[in-house]
Amino acid sequence: MPTVIIRRPAAPPVELPVAPLLQRIYAARGIRSASELERGLRGLTSPAVFKNMAQAVDLLHAAFRDRWRIVIVADLDADGATSCALAVRALRALGAADVRYVVPNRFIHGYGLTPEIVAVAAQLQPDLLITVDNGISSHEGVLAAQALGMKVLITDHHLPGLTLPAADALVNPNQPGDLFPSKHLAGVGVIFHVLTALRTRLREVGWFAGQGLPEPNLAQFLDLAALGTVADVVMLDYTNRILVEQGLQRIRAGRCVPGILALLEIAKRPAARVTATDLAFQLGPRINAAGRLDDMSLSIDCLLCDDLGQARQLAQQLDDLNRERKTIEADMQDQALAGLARLPVTGSELPFGLCLFDPDWHPGVVGIVAGRLKEQAHRPVIAFAPDNAAGQLRGSARSIAGFHIRDALATIFAQQPGLITRFGGHAFAAGLSLPAAHLEAFRAAFDAEARRILREEDLHGCLWSDGELTVAEIALETAEQLRAGGPWGQGFPEPLFDNVFEVVSQKPMGGGKHLKLGVQLPGMKGAVEAVVFNCAEPCPPRARLAYQLDVNEWRDSRRLQLLVKHVEAAGHF
Repeated sequence: MPTVIIRRPAAPPVELPVAPLLQRIYAARGIRSASELERGLRGLTSPAVFKNMAQAVDLLHAAFRDRWRIVIVADLDADGATSCALAVRALRALGAADVRYVVPNRFIHGYGLTPEIVAVAAQLQPDLLITVDNGISSHEGVLAAQALGMKVLITDHHLPGLTLPAADALVNPNQPGDLFPSKHLAGVGVIFHVLTALRTRLREVGWFAGQGLPEPNLAQFLDLAALGTVADVVMLDYTNRILVEQGLQRIRAGRCVPGILALLEIAKRPAARVTATDLAFQLGPRINAAGRLDDMSLSIDCLLCDDLGQARQLAQQLDDLNRERKTIEADMQDQALAGLARLPVTGSELPFGLCLFDPDWHPGVVGIVAGRLKEQAHRPVIAFAPDNAAGQLRGSARSIAGFHIRDALATIFAQQPGLITRFGGHAFAAGLSLPAAHLEAFRAAFDAEARRILREEDLHGCLWSDGELTVAEIALETAEQLRAGGPWGQGFPEPLFDNVFEVVSQKPMGGGKHLKLGVQLPGMKGAVEAVVFNCAEPCPPRARLAYQLDVNEWRDSRRLQLLVKHVEAAGHF
């Protein structure tokens, strides 16, 4: 299906203390009062609102009081890595006697708190296991840990199944009966709130004075919270916008962990002007590369490192892994596109829900490939690779608006018992495993469920535009205002505009992969630079462009640049 530009419906005007263009943009994103633009920490909800927070804090207080050994069990992505680094750093700053961590290897231990990773953790003889960004479906792992005499605190944000694991305490804003208003916290946001609640308890009982410790300001760890939140592509609701903005402010001021500075250096992004987009598309993939191809402890060690020189060495290793990941991904994507062409279809019709498998695919990269294919085919996609367990496949799913991928898997799981071995995830991303012999039956069930939910018009690639900009608004000052008006991200999208331009110049760049344009509107003095990435086709002389305003910074110069997301031919003005 072709990509279409759809303009956001006009929202009721709202009086806000910002420029008129930002008023319009905020209103289109559901902002109805200035209080919703609060980005200070005072706007955060008390962590006491979480269900089971008192039990979690009781458990942690006992661990501090009785000098327990605490082992953090991390997850395999950027959210898991930042959650782990934040937990280790904050627990040590609060005065925990002994804090360590373990992280599964996806090829050996599987996902989450499995009995296999519990066995690894047991070698450290912990008194308390704390999961970060995982655990909500780890029934067997919790029982295995408790059988070995460990207490278990689960902190997670993933959607729970029908039953919850029998942990000693469980904090998750998405568990039944939880009243915390933000259901979109990343794992790093959950553990940040848990540790904030712990600090309050320790203050109340006189812990810091008794230990001769300064009371730490946990806001110092919001650089990690911002990175994990943005990299996990959770919705930037009110709470998440505060966490991300506060973290960005600290990074811009140079008050962040050396690992983040090192990763920004290697990505050639100045810390003083870092944006949420930089965290999402530059730092996130480098951190994730370790968990996809090697050992996630490399990323965690980078974020725990206090020496900038050592952090630079670790960041270089992560960059090397990310380059390798890109090569593997490109090969897999080519194979997947060839596989699409071979799918049995009626006429030009593709399945509504796509399932692709290749025995040579890398299980650490299938999620990225699924995401790329989803963007190209404009429909939910699951990419499968062989699992480490004999005869099993591991799939990574990515979905489109209107199709809740985890709920779809839950429906199939309930309707056809035994078809899926296990699953978990969110509305737009999920993971699952199933026997290889069940692939064809699952492929049919997944397409049937997609057809039950989606209509053909849902399969268009939609770009939601904030409308036209005037000649006066297409300016460097406007780009600066929009950059400062964020943080932008999932659920609070960066402003996108569309106009019909005259294309006065164009030339290939990046070895012919991209286009640099000079574009003009009637009444505009001179052309504006525009860049179209991943486009080798010439641009029509008059074109409707869907674009974002960007600030192109090179050495000491700063100029306006349009980042073009879509091009289509247009008629006369």
